[in-house]
Amino acid sequence: MVLLLRYRSITINLTPLIPKSHKFHTLQSFRNPNFISTSKISASSNNPTPTTNRSISDAAKFAKSVLFIPPGVEIEELTDDMVLPGSNIVIGPFAGHSQIKEVEFVKSSARARDCPKDDRPEIAILGRSNVGKSSLINCLVRKKEVALTSKKPGKTQLINHFLVNKSWYIVDLPGYGFAKVSDAAKTDWSAFTKGYFLNRDTLVCVLLLIDASVPPQKIDLDCANWLGRNNVPMTFVFTKCDKMKATKGKRPDENIKAFQQIIRENFKVHPPWILTSSVSGLGRDELLLHMSQLRNYWDQ
Repeated sequence: MVLLLRYRSITINLTPLIPKSHKFHTLQSFRNPNFISTSKISASSNNPTPTTNRSISDAAKFAKSVLFIPPGVEIEELTDDMVLPGSNIVIGPFAGHSQIKEVEFVKSSARARDCPKDDRPEIAILGRSNVGKSSLINCLVRKKEVALTSKKPGKTQLINHFLVNKSWYIVDLPGYGFAKVSDAAKTDWSAFTKGYFLNRDTLVCVLLLIDASVPPQKIDLDCANWLGRNNVPMTFVFTKCDKMKATKGKRPDENIKAFQQIIRENFKVHPPWILTSSVSGLGRDELLLHMSQLRNYWDQ
């Protein structure tokens, strides 16, 4: 099937997932996440209105491979306007206040056990060096240099906590894949970051940033697979989606399709995903709304 995104008329093929050995958990509390299509539920094109339980069931099975449905949303209730533009994310009753009014840097930690010790929920942001992680954080909070940007990939090498609205954290994690550090430093990064993922009880979700301006990178896929195998909740955030014209190689929408195809071949269900741009602000409000419903459900 084809999902027509409501931003820049990008068309991305989203065929049903092929069952694989990895079972992905979108949120720790969502043990069996549901995914459905943006089109109205129907058993077939010849019968657009399902009239039997079997028809609904068949349609739901077909639809589960496409969209992320949060708790509180029934398949029969789904409408197109419940799907966030430029994403596969359905907004449900747990979505609430999402705008950022204040943000405060709290601390940098070299080890997971040194992170803030309170019960506030946190959403971690992770990605390959130079993916635009700091720029996205600055865009989300609408303040320059909250997370310092740099032309030198790999500058962030600590776990940085930012308190938002005095109620939850954005966690800026070190970028992976930077080349201009020693092998020992790379090993240390892997050890303490993985320790954070596996031992942080207040972690709601990881936003895994994927650079849409380049073809799929093995290091991103390896990271996604590791998170999936360890049941770490994850949302794919495609960055640099304002660059819709190809500069080198393929266009971003082609790169996104290629990345999603690989994910479909390795994950039983497709994680949530969204298109963003820190330059144009594309996807900012939608991503914040998605983050709000994850936090609010986690808080129940």
